[in-house]
Amino acid sequence: MRVVVALGGNALLQRGQTPDAEVQEANVDRAVAALSPIAHHNQLVLTHGNGPQVGVLALQSASDPHLTTPYPFDVLGAQTQGMIGYWLLQSMQNHLPDRQVAAIINQTLVEAADPAFQDPTKFVGEVYTQEEAARLAADRGWVVKPDGTGWRRVVGSPRPQRVVETRLIRLLLESGAVVVCAGGGGVPVIRDESGQLRGVEAVVDKDLTSAVLAEALDADVLLVLTDVSAVMEDFGTPEQRPVPRATPAGLRALNPPAGSMGPKVDAVCRFVELTGGMAAIGSLDDAAAILRGEAGTIVTPSGQYAPPD
Repeated sequence: MRVVVALGGNALLQRGQTPDAEVQEANVDRAVAALSPIAHHNQLVLTHGNGPQVGVLALQSASDPHLTTPYPFDVLGAQTQGMIGYWLLQSMQNHLPDRQVAAIINQTLVEAADPAFQDPTKFVGEVYTQEEAARLAADRGWVVKPDGTGWRRVVGSPRPQRVVETRLIRLLLESGAVVVCAGGGGVPVIRDESGQLRGVEAVVDKDLTSAVLAEALDADVLLVLTDVSAVMEDFGTPEQRPVPRATPAGLRALNPPAGSMGPKVDAVCRFVELTGGMAAIGSLDDAAAILRGEAGTIVTPSGQYAPPD
């Protein structure tokens, strides 16, 4: 099968951990150990988040006295694709010495008129007090919004339309390579009036980009892996319980929280609705078990799933 796996940010940096390189490398190795069995018998595309990492780089760039202006978010996204892609590439090579592994920096095309540019909602970087956030907004031209008990910077998150390098990714897959790509949702770009690609100040949702890419690659399966074992019905109440099987309509009807689970549900439902394939949300450690139908929330057109032999 052709399988696209979207790794959540917890695969690189777990809650409460410091963003040191050695911490993230150890987490990457654990993630690859859980995923490498899938690659033995399937074509594998691996995408990943970059929220904490791009936040760290944005803060460093904004604080660097040698820069007249901080690096824009498209450049920071490319930097994190290279850094995280290197970690995943090396770990995959160590776990799969008989396979070629390619990690690429790619661009994700968005619409210049996407309303998300006018109403930024994607949280990035560290948490501040209201006073700190107001000062940073005034000094650096940021847009800040409340996030729980703190305040954070927000940037636009336009919907992904296409991964520009889709044909290259397909060629690599067909050659037998494991492909690492679409880090942080890909570097957001638009086409200008002359038809040229140009980076924009935004962050694309990684799970939605993964769904768009999986559809374009004719993937059989999309796995969205995070730090929860399944989607929960009646989430946050004493009656909450996991949803093992669902149709796209049934899953959407649960009205998952917009900030975290919402984009994941949107991504898996979109993929199933457009392709008729199987998608799932679940824990990284359960990746192989999800393919066997033994874990996670599995979404199909009928709500039923018979694992392949």
